[in-house]
Formats: sequence, C-alpha cells, structure tokens
Amino acid sequence: MYLKCKMDSEKAWFGAAMGGFTRPSWAFLLLVFIVLVVSCFQIGTKTVFPTWVVLGGRETRISEEAPSCFGFFREVPPRKVVMSIRDFGGVGDGVTSNTETFRRAIRYMQSFGNIGGSQLNVPRGRWVTGSFNLTSNFTLFLEEGAVILGSQDLEDWPIIEPLPSYGRGRERLGGRHISLIHGDALTNVVITGQNGTIDGQGKMWWELWWNRTLEHTRGHLLELKNSHNILISNLTFMNSPFWTIHPVYCSNVVIKDVTILAPLNAPNTDGIDPDSSTNVCIEDCYIESGDDLVAVKSGWDQYGIAMARPSSNIIVRRLSGTTPTCSGVGIGSEMSGGISNVTMEDLHIWDSAAGVRIKTDKGRGGFVVNITINNIRMERVKVPIRFSRGSNDHPDDGWDPKAVPKIKGIFISNVVSLNSTKAPVLEGIEGAPYEGICMKNVTLLGLAPAAKWHCEFVSGFTDAVFPVSCPQMQSNVSSSWCLDHLGNLQIDSSRKSSRESVTLGMAMGQSQQNPELIRELTPTHPNLPTKGMV
Repeated sequence: MYLKCKMDSEKAWFGAAMGGFTRPSWAFLLLVFIVLVVSCFQIGTKTVFPTWVVLGGRETRISEEAPSCFGFFREVPPRKVVMSIRDFGGVGDGVTSNTETFRRAIRYMQSFGNIGGSQLNVPRGRWVTGSFNLTSNFTLFLEEGAVILGSQDLEDWPIIEPLPSYGRGRERLGGRHISLIHGDALTNVVITGQNGTIDGQGKMWWELWWNRTLEHTRGHLLELKNSHNILISNLTFMNSPFWTIHPVYCSNVVIKDVTILAPLNAPNTDGIDPDSSTNVCIEDCYIESGDDLVAVKSGWDQYGIAMARPSSNIIVRRLSGTTPTCSGVGIGSEMSGGISNVTMEDLHIWDSAAGVRIKTDKGRGGFVVNITINNIRMERVKVPIRFSRGSNDHPDDGWDPKAVPKIKGIFISNVVSLNSTKAPVLEGIEGAPYEGICMKNVTLLGLAPAAKWHCEFVSGFTDAVFPVSCPQMQSNVSSSWCLDHLGNLQIDSSRKSSRESVTLGMAMGQSQQNPELIRELTPTHPNLPTKGMV
C-alpha cells in the first residue's frame, strides 16, 4: 500500500510541476510530495477495533463517533500457536462426531497457555460435536462457512453440578446438562471468526421440554463461569437448547457483532443473560428468540441471597430484535444477588410481548438500583414498559416470603412505541414499593383511547409522557432528583462523539452512578462496586 501511494504521489507531483509552472522550488515540491504520501498512507491504513486485538488476521474498524466497548477487554498478545481442527483428525462432513477431537485438540493447546497462548481454527464445513471445555489464553476461531453442530446424543452433554446461586437446575432438581461450549475459571479467551455459526440443533431439547420428559435442566449453547477478560464477536449462534450465551460469575466480558437466532416458539431460548457478572458490554447484536433478547440476572431466591454476587456495571447498546412471548431487554426474574449500574440504550424492538421489563417476586430479595434505559424504538410491542411481580417460581420450599426486592432509581427516557397494545404496567410488591421510577420523553402511539396505565405500589415522576401516566407516577417529591439524573444523561450523550468517552470509566457515565443510593439499598452487600468500574 505504501509503495502504491508513493508511486501515485510521484505522478501527481510531476503533473502539478508540468501543468502549473516550469521551475518550482525544491522545498515546495518536497512539501507537496510529503502531504500526498501521508494522505495516501492514512487512507490506506485500517483502524483496529479496539486497537487491542486483531481477529484472525482481519482488522476490524471502529467508528470514531459511536461509543464502543473499548476498554472492557484487555489487550491479548498474538497467539503463538495456531492450528486447525483438521490437524487433530477432525472431519467436517456434518455426520462424523468430532466430540473427542475437539476435546483432544484443546487439551493439547492448553500447554501453550503460559507461552503466548493458542488458537484453534475451525475451517469451512459442518463439524458435529458434543460439549467441550475451553482453556485460558485461547482463541476459538470459526472461518467463513464453518458451522459447529451440537450433537444429538444426550451422552455428549454430561451432567454437571448446579450453579451455587441457583441451588439446583433451573428447570429440574439436581444437576444440569453442560453447555455445548463451556469454560470455568478462564482468562483471556476470544471466541470469534468470520461470521461462522454455532448451531445447537436444539429441537431435540425443546421436544423433551414440550413432552415433559426432560430429566435434567437443558444446557446452554455457550456458558463461561468464574472467568475474566472475555471477547465474543463476529459469530452467529443458532438453536440453543436453553439460554444462548450465559456469562456467570464473570468480569470484563465483551459480546459484540453477534447474531442470535432461534424459532420464535422455542422455549427459554434467551439471547444473552449476564448473570452475577460485572463489567459486561453487549453491543451491535441482532437477536430473534423464544424468550428475552437480553436478561440481566443474579441468582435465585435464598441461594442468590446467600451468595450475594451482584450483576453490576453492564452496558447493552445498539441491540435489535424480536421475541413474541417475552421482552426485548429485561431484569430478572432471578435477581436475588442484586443488580446495579445498568445502561441500556439505542434499542430497536418489534413484534414482542414487552419492550422493557423488570421481573421480581416475593422470596427474591436483592435489589435493582441505578438502571438507565434510553433511546428506544418499538413497533407492535404489546406492553412497552412492564414491571411485573408474582413469577411464582422458587427453587424449593426453603425460600423466604419475607425476602422482598428493593427497587429504586429506574430512569427511562426517549422512548417511542408505535402500534402499542397496552399502556405501561407497573406493579410493585405490597410492603416493598418500587421508588424513584423516572420517565421522560415517552410516547406510546396506537393505544385505544380508553387505555390507561396500571400502577400498584410504585412511586416516581414523569415528564413529557403520552398518554398521561398514573397518579403514582406524578410525585413532585421525585421531580428534581429525576430531572437532574436525566439532564446529566443528556449531557453524557452529547459527549459520546469524543474518543475519550469510550474508555472504561466513562463508558458507564459517572453521573449515572449513585454510591449513596446503592449503600442505602445494599447494607448486606459490602463487595458491590460503588465507585465506577475496575
């Protein structure tokens, strides 16, 4: 590229010299030459996203104006060892089982973790496999046309222990099936490619659920536990047996440029569920599923309360998709470890049961605090905004009916919903009302003239909201607090074109964090971050 630019600049130099004057000064000509060379070089040079990683030899461009996950993922060095699954005898014919091949390959590549790490390439083909575990300092790279297919043999999905914050499998007592791609206690892991596909072939699992013959909780398509510094990007995930991407007890996770697809009637095929995790950034993703597109979680009833591992410092940005039975973005219903400092912005949701939803219940305990939801477009969404109670599902008889969630500081702004069916439903819990619910610039079009908000055990403030909200949401006591926060949000939004705004600390927006409020609601959670991200 440099040589080509240099030749082009020399031609331009001679053209200018011959056409404009006969004997230009050497200093002027040298200046012209340098300017042209530098211009060509700048035009021909790609910007790496986000400067800390090159994916499979291909650089990825980041917009200087759009906020990004820059800073959530620490730079990883180039992998010292790069091999193909074919090097281990893999066969990508869509029939041959590669379960032992993947397991053997990753066991071998684990030995390079301390000397620069390794990368396993999956080339074009259809690679049938059961579950396999990843390793640290490792990249799984799916080339263009590569498809990993989940095995249809139940024995290829072993039973593992339940998560301690759930106490049992989410669907059935006891253990649960391991995810197709799994990892525990890992660092510096990249799962990426040239838009390759990971297909769980989940129909077999859905039928077990529909027929009520499921013995153990279904496995996820991808689950990483107790892991740090994770990047998942540039892939398509399809037909998960259960939740699709599940980071649990993790930190510093980036999920970017991912497509998630499942039949719209496929049960519980959530898109992305960050669970008891911190510093998670999800952006530029498209999701079609039979459940929530994104749901933030933190454990189930007494088990989540005892473990006390909150989900905090989470960004969901530039997300689009549809789910006919559930919500675009949600919190809960498993939120017993607490959830704080969540920003969801620039969302497009259509043909869905709900747009934004907070799901809780008696017995959950925990807290939901400092949630900012901004700039949402919805089309044909039945209930644009819904806070629901009474999930009426508990892990066992040990749950405490007196353990009620504390909800305060929910900021929703700049929402347009077209062809809405119902006005917002905001249902708190008797004896534990939801406080500090703030809404501004919310317009819901298409509602019947008789449609009215339904509010119970909530309080807050609204400004520029149509149709008019319920009386509980028109408290002057909350007005200054709400407007101050939403005003700061607008200031933060106006700064997003600055490159500095995509650093880790600024990404959350310091003005959105309220340490005093968090301490007020979380006296039993001393480990909850309250001063930005780490």
